[in-house]
Amino acid sequence: MKALREAGRHVSRKRVVRLMAADGLRSRLGRRFVRTTDSRHTNRIAPNVLKRDFEVGKANKVWASDITYLLTKRGWVYLAVVLDIGTRQVVGWDVSPTMEQDLVLRALGNAIVERRPAPGLIHHSDRGVQYTADAYRAQLNHHGMTCSMSRKGDCWDNAVVESFFGCLKREMAGDDVADDWREVDRRVFAYIAGHYNSRRRHSALGYVSPNAYEEMLAA
Repeated sequence: MKALREAGRHVSRKRVVRLMAADGLRSRLGRRFVRTTDSRHTNRIAPNVLKRDFEVGKANKVWASDITYLLTKRGWVYLAVVLDIGTRQVVGWDVSPTMEQDLVLRALGNAIVERRPAPGLIHHSDRGVQYTADAYRAQLNHHGMTCSMSRKGDCWDNAVVESFFGCLKREMAGDDVADDWREVDRRVFAYIAGHYNSRRRHSALGYVSPNAYEEMLAA
């Protein structure tokens, strides 16, 4: 509604609901749950350094990572993202037909290449086997990042990324089921680069997009 009001439209939530109903429109509903966190391992667990401090502010101070699933005609595929808590911008991601170690390593690597953060950044994730693995921890250490992990079974400790996944699944273009992981990869790129980072307004950012918020910080 913020965008409609800025465009000169005088609307209320009830009016939007009524107009959507008149045109046969409805919000997208969530899909069935698929477990992506396997915490049944003996890997070392980092403490919860972040402690749900999701305040916006400077870029490249806190990143949060997670994995979700997307359905195709050939089965489930997986998306790993790295999101900057301070600006709500998705700074790295990767799509794969399997939920292996390389998936999260590529997403992290893409974020590092894109942003080149200074040492001291806090990296938060769940305690799944992909994020507790030696290879992932080694990458964090190599770039001077402080590892932080959610408490066991507490998705709210990583609520900002969970919220992003909910937005993506509701809003990503394509009402039909994708053919395969490559098509999902194209749709995810279009959504993140073409909409979420550049156009989607966030209440936490004062109803501007992540890109616009970062431009404001740099001004």
